[in-house]
Amino acid sequence: MGPSVLLPFLHRLSSLSPLRTVTPTSCTRTPSFPGLNSQHIRGMCVESTLSHIKELSPPEQRLLNKLYEGLISGQRASLAEAITLVETQHPRKKELAQVLLQRVLAYRKEQEKQNGGKPLAFRVGLSGPPGAGKSTFIEVVGKMLTGQGHKVSVLAVDPSSCTTGGSLMGDKTRMTELSRDMSAFIRPSPTSGTLGGVTRTTNEAIVLCEGSGYNIVLVETVGVGQSEFAVADMVDMFVLLIPPAGGDELQGIKRGIIEKADLVVVTKADGDLLVPARRIQAEYTSALKLLRKKSKSWNPKVMRVSSQTGEGVPELWGKMAAFRSATLSSGDFQDRRRAQHKVWMWSLIQENVLRHFQEHPAVRGELPQLEDRVTRGAISPGLAADLLLKAFTSSSSSSSSQ
Repeated sequence: MGPSVLLPFLHRLSSLSPLRTVTPTSCTRTPSFPGLNSQHIRGMCVESTLSHIKELSPPEQRLLNKLYEGLISGQRASLAEAITLVETQHPRKKELAQVLLQRVLAYRKEQEKQNGGKPLAFRVGLSGPPGAGKSTFIEVVGKMLTGQGHKVSVLAVDPSSCTTGGSLMGDKTRMTELSRDMSAFIRPSPTSGTLGGVTRTTNEAIVLCEGSGYNIVLVETVGVGQSEFAVADMVDMFVLLIPPAGGDELQGIKRGIIEKADLVVVTKADGDLLVPARRIQAEYTSALKLLRKKSKSWNPKVMRVSSQTGEGVPELWGKMAAFRSATLSSGDFQDRRRAQHKVWMWSLIQENVLRHFQEHPAVRGELPQLEDRVTRGAISPGLAADLLLKAFTSSSSSSSSQ
């Protein structure tokens, strides 16, 4: 559902919103958010962007001050608590999370300004089919990077049940050494069935990690469904991990996923699997030549690594650093981030519009009977959808005319 379809829908929806309309106000005055000084909000109209949120109570102000100060000073407990806050579904806590995020964004903006306008953190998405050795690979790379003085955060998106909400949450147990490293932060997150495997709050968690001083953020996805496409829209570099000896690899991996990859890594390239790994590397190198380039400053590469022996890992990081340098110099890096902000805005709009639609009284009144008729085959799903939309728009029109 793109902007052209959503805009008329949103126009009707505006009269139903429980929040009052945001009216642009002057940005000349410093907003009265304790813990956020004028230096941190320079160039940002925080007052108007948060004007729809009810005034903070003293306990809420104390909570946000504590989280903000702890987070920007690098306290892991404050970062974990802040991510929990952005993951909540509680309406008021979601508003508090937005206040906190605006503070962190302003702080980061000021830091970037001092860095010549260049982003301080490097976001890398890691995906691949089950069995590719993603967690083991992340532990080896993460330990190498923390050894070089980097601060590394890992957002491991785990599959979860839409029915029970349960999740495997196994990544932290597989990254035993990295989870004990004080320069690393690992946060498993259940998918809850959203965005094909990437939680709607993963993007906010990335912002919080960067605000806490982590300069390398690794986002690992479940590697199935649409998760690769979702994570590619929130990272600076997308890395596809492929295991050797998995049959007809080129047939098994979708073309669209390969096109998204900035780097293809053949894992487990050691022992008996070294020869198959070399063959697959050659196959993917040939395949990438047939695909259209998505960046003028970078040609996707195919590399072999062994997490067991560590062979190829330093060279791999060298390629990733070269990608960052090349895209920063050409401006592709910043362009990609700006485009991603827009993509995520529309993704969140779609989720919120759907929620408002489902909760609308006219829709809820018609839904049980229409669902029953669809399951009995009395009417087509398309007709049922049209009738529900008609009920929604008719009710919205009559409400706005009164």
